[in-house]
Parts: sequence; structure tokens; C-alpha cells
Amino acid sequence: MDPRLEALLRRMPKAELHLHIEGSLEPEMIFRLAERNHVKLAYGSVEALRAAYAFTSLQSFLDIYYAGASVLRKAEDFFDMAFAYFQRAAADNVVHAELFFDPQTHTARGVPVAAVIEGLEHACRRAHAEYGISASLILCFLRHLSEEEAFAALEEALPHRKHFVGIGLDSSERGHPPEKFARVFARCGELGLHRVAHAGEEGPPEYISAALDVLKAERIDHGVRCVEDPALVQRLARQRVPLTVCPLSNVKLCVFGSMAEHNLPALLQAGLCVTVNSDDPAYFGGYVNSNFLTLFAARPELGREQALTLARNSFEASFAGAAQKAAWARQLDAVAAASG
Repeated sequence: MDPRLEALLRRMPKAELHLHIEGSLEPEMIFRLAERNHVKLAYGSVEALRAAYAFTSLQSFLDIYYAGASVLRKAEDFFDMAFAYFQRAAADNVVHAELFFDPQTHTARGVPVAAVIEGLEHACRRAHAEYGISASLILCFLRHLSEEEAFAALEEALPHRKHFVGIGLDSSERGHPPEKFARVFARCGELGLHRVAHAGEEGPPEYISAALDVLKAERIDHGVRCVEDPALVQRLARQRVPLTVCPLSNVKLCVFGSMAEHNLPALLQAGLCVTVNSDDPAYFGGYVNSNFLTLFAARPELGREQALTLARNSFEASFAGAAQKAAWARQLDAVAAASG
């Protein structure tokens, strides 16, 4: 890769819009929190746990992901996890992050939702104070559970409504179409919450259409299978519906056989508002800059113009205000000018 391009990818300001904070739990922190909270793990060492990260599907990843989350018990655990992410994000020149969190993963183990949200919100405030990163939280419903359970999770979280800006839909996609959550998403719309949804990762393009039409999703998380429906691609481009794409995740979970096969360049070429994100970086081999660098190294048709477009798209697709987006765009222009 051209050193100038590599430097631009590393230095350019960017927003991260598809980050599961529980997926940033590095093995070392899992063991540290397990010791602190007296949680017995199924693996005897950090090396043994990391060696288990050989996934064949989304579900094979989720099984170990939920096991790792079991060490999170108190607000300080959620703070430590999130602040460790922000330290890495700052090093990658992330200026804004919208963090997904899964309260049902924790309340099912008896962890109060207040502990989850308070710990994460504290980390967001500290990241802004120390690194200038703006951050917000998006509460995600687990789609393998029922809509009734999603309603219960929402009601439990509403006393903390000021600390999250939106809701999302994640976990096992196959067999759990967006329509399953139509009523709870409608309720969230009435509450003024932003709405996003995972669709078109392992599920068919019809799930993307349903997320837009039934759930009224403002962004599609993943969405890479949209290419199987040319009319949908045209719609996504026409309506500027953002796709929060996660290249390393897609390869690690066998959505694509290799980075050289990833369709992000084609999505950009089709005029879609694509962004690059890290998804669950502790499990998939890298944070946001690693996603950029690995993708661009594997796809030589991607260059300076595409890098700047992806960064601009990340600001456009965020839920930040117009003035803040404009300020980030000026920062990006300054970095671009300095990089020649």
C-alpha cells in the first residue's frame, strides 16, 4: 500500500457507527474481570480463549460472545470495558462513536440495567473529557428472544432514557425477520428514539426491505446482501440509507471467503452511503483502522478518494447534529490537505 494512503487511513477523523461494546472485551480483560467477580471460565488461559475464536458462522461467534459477557457484573465493569474501547478509538482518530449495548444479555443474569447504562455512560463522559470523542448509546434488542421480552427490556431501560439515543436489533438473524419486532419498534418511534437494525448479513435482502418498511430503520447494519436485489440497491442509493459495513467481521464469520471478495467497493461504486466499522473487534481481529487498512490492502482499486468518501459517509450517517457533522468534515478536509 502507498505509505501516503496508509497514513491518510490512520490519521483521518472518522465516526464508528457499528460497534457492539460487549464485543470489545479483549481476552485479557475477560480474565481480569472474571477474577474480580469470581466468575469461572471454560478456558484455562488467555491463549486458550483466543484460540477458540475460529468461527464458522454468526451463531458460532454468538455462543462464545455471550460466554465472554458473563464476566460483566457491576457498573465499574461496564465502565472499564467501554473506556478501554475509547482508548483504542482515540488512537484510531475516531471522533464520534455510537455504541450498541445488549441489556438483555446482562439482565438475564440478574445484572440491573442501571448498572449497565451507568457504567457505559460514565465511560462516554470520560472519553469526551479526555479524548474529545463524542459518544452515544444505542440499546439493542436480541432478535432470538421474543418481542414481549424486547418490550420488557425497553420498559426497564426507560428510566434511563436520557442516556441512549436509539434502539437497534442484533443477534441471530436467520429465522428472526424484522417483522417480529414491528410493535416494539413502533413504540420506540413514538418515544422519539432513532431506529437501526441488523439486516442482510446472513439474512436475505428481504430482511433489509422489511427493516426499512416495517421497522422504519434509519440505518441498516451490515446490509451487504443487498446486491442480490438490484432494485433494493437502487432504493438504498436513492434514499441515502446508510450501511454500516464491517469488513473483518464479514470475513471472520464467513460472509465472504476473503477480503479480496468483499463487495464494499461495489457498494461504493453503486453510490451507497457505506461506512467502515469494527463490529466486535476483540473477536474479529481489529479495531476500525485495522478494518480500513486490511480492506484497502486487499482491494487496490480503493484509494484516497474512496477513503475520504467513507469518512464523510460516517459523519453523514451518524445521529449527531448538523453543526457537529460540519465541524468533523472540516477536520477531515484539513487532514486531507495536509496529506497531499
